[in-house]
Amino acid sequence: MLNDEICKLRDKLNKSIEQGKDYNITYQLSIELDELIAQYYKELKKAKKRESINI
Repeated sequence: MLNDEICKLRDKLNKSIEQGKDYNITYQLSIELDELIAQYYKELKKAKKRESINI
C-alpha cells in the first residue's frame, strides 16, 4: 500500500519535472515523496524488529 503511494507520487514528481512545472509544485512533491519514503523505512524497521523478537 505505502509502496504504491510512493510509486504514484514518484511518477507525479517525474511528470512535473518533465513538463517544467512551477518549481514550488515540484519541490512540494519532492518533500511529500521524501516523507513517504521515510515512513516506509520506519515501518520496514519495525517489521524487522518484530521478526527478530518472534524468532
